[in-house]
Amino acid sequence: MKLNLAVLPGDGIGPEITEQAMKAVKAVAVKFNHELEYKYALTGAAAIDKVGEPYPDDTHELCMKSDAVLFGAIGDPKYDNNPKATVRPEQGLLLMRKKLGLYANIRPVETFESLLHKSPLRRELVEGADFVAIRELTGGIYFGEKGRKDDGNTAFDTCTYTRAEIERILKLGYEFALKRNKKLTVVDKANVLESSRLWREVAQEMAPNYPDVKTEYMFVDNAAMQIIQWPKNFDVMVTENMFGDILTDEASVITGSLGLLPSASMGIHTSVFEPIHGSYPQAAGKDIANPIATILSAAMMFEYAFNLMDEGKLIRDAVNASLAEKVVTEDIAEGKAFKTSEVGDWIANYIGKA
Repeated sequence: MKLNLAVLPGDGIGPEITEQAMKAVKAVAVKFNHELEYKYALTGAAAIDKVGEPYPDDTHELCMKSDAVLFGAIGDPKYDNNPKATVRPEQGLLLMRKKLGLYANIRPVETFESLLHKSPLRRELVEGADFVAIRELTGGIYFGEKGRKDDGNTAFDTCTYTRAEIERILKLGYEFALKRNKKLTVVDKANVLESSRLWREVAQEMAPNYPDVKTEYMFVDNAAMQIIQWPKNFDVMVTENMFGDILTDEASVITGSLGLLPSASMGIHTSVFEPIHGSYPQAAGKDIANPIATILSAAMMFEYAFNLMDEGKLIRDAVNASLAEKVVTEDIAEGKAFKTSEVGDWIANYIGKA
């Protein structure tokens, strides 16, 4: 099979972790006799520094021509610490989502047996936790009308959703639930927010169309507590943009490290696969960042973009083997800490010998 990829390393540790993921991708392509083509492109602060914008037209054109996008991370302190900066790396991420039609972010939350003791929660709470959080990506407060008034002393951000946007993401949520344990949790704040009341209204209208799925509704503050108290009670969670941004970061902590969890952003055009963590600029260039989330994002890419389930499973098996053998970076190491590149080499070598 021909695999045509766009690789967007981005900022900070992005180039290092995407390099390790590409080692795994190349090893899988050789193992399964796939024809692999890939090109690199700029995004984020790296793109601003070079061409003045965070998601250049050339990058977008490459993404549109590709079957999938492997993405690292964006963000740079020189922009984070300048509140008056008019062009920011994060604008590139929002623009990419909008232009590629990436309306759904899929984040699996699962624990690893060999790392359960690393979780801040007790073993009995997190052992066996396995759910999927689906976050709407192109609507809500991040994309609504925003601005300043009263000479800049009053600021506003508007949360706006349409019925079509809500139906689209809920449909995906139900499809995931049907393939898993047939339970969907719709997270909103319908007791306060009008946009959330529309979410719940649409969900209640759609639920009878999926009689095999148990649909439950949960306010976002309650969901935040229950993710910590009873993470095993969730199967598929679907929610709006900002709530999803916060809840998925919270959920990621129960695994023991942000460096372990992948994600997929699905949509109308090309899908994007990326780790959930940020650019971690303090570690950039030191060969110490955990590449596993990015490598697992590559596994999701094989499964979601190409429907190549065996290829994705082999990458997961390689990652689980590296964790079991304690070939890990310093964030989760208990004895010897391996370099980012060493972990990537080990996993690629495992794939090649499997």
